[in-house]
Amino acid sequence: MKWERWSPTRWKEYELIDSGEGEKLERFGEVTLIRPEPLAKWNKSLKEKQWKELAHARFEQSGATSGKWVSYKKHPEIWEIAYPSIKGAFFFELRLTQFKHVGIFPEQASNWDFIQKSCSKFVEQQAEAKVLNLFAYTGGASMAAAKAGAEVTHLDSIKQVLQWTQQNIEISEISGVKWLLDDALKFAQREARRGNKYQGIIMDPPAWGRGPKGERWKLEQKLDELLTAASEILADDGFLVLNTYSGISLSTLNELVEKYFPSFRKEIGLLALQDSKHKIDTGCVVRLNGQV
Repeated sequence: MKWERWSPTRWKEYELIDSGEGEKLERFGEVTLIRPEPLAKWNKSLKEKQWKELAHARFEQSGATSGKWVSYKKHPEIWEIAYPSIKGAFFFELRLTQFKHVGIFPEQASNWDFIQKSCSKFVEQQAEAKVLNLFAYTGGASMAAAKAGAEVTHLDSIKQVLQWTQQNIEISEISGVKWLLDDALKFAQREARRGNKYQGIIMDPPAWGRGPKGERWKLEQKLDELLTAASEILADDGFLVLNTYSGISLSTLNELVEKYFPSFRKEIGLLALQDSKHKIDTGCVVRLNGQV
């Protein structure tokens, strides 16, 4: 099985400055942060004093997913960062959350480029370009698709995240995005029963989560159903992006995709972040682009 590794390479407003000893030092536009990173098991290249001099704040983890931010110097509560996509920049409103996230996963940048190129193919042919973005978070993939001219259905199960998406879309002056508060799997299954088709499907599911009514689910238990539904609603010439962060191996992901999409062109690999010396693999990704 041949696989690739992709990391952001031309994004000036994001930088992984250094990593190591269970942490990463990242610059998001004008704000530099220290966040936990369990995979960074090597020694830091810069000294701890340099990290504190550069950082505006550090996240100190106290639970499995929660903790608190400790500020080192004054920083805005909310700030913006732009992604220079091939179809024009789009923007994210960032803020510090109690779960160490800030509203963006920068490793997704290579997926956004793939999505835009895939959508552009349909638009240039004056063909329909309907894209379904499940587990859509704050809208990076949705904005990438819409910037390329696609009609996007953006779905997430958390109301506050949808509101965050709406703000990003507004400051990016983007149209063509419809957002829904719904359970991703149930919505995809309903679309399959309705006979609806999409030229693009984007799925970035968390390892575990809750539906809009508090339903618990784990990706390992639902991935087979999710891919079944996706295979029924993806157009024959369509594209698909699937990320996994739950420890599902590349080989397992490859087998599942071969089962449900045997005729599609495929590339598979890892998303990563890179500092001057090391790469941090953040998750597995598979991309499909039309049947052979």
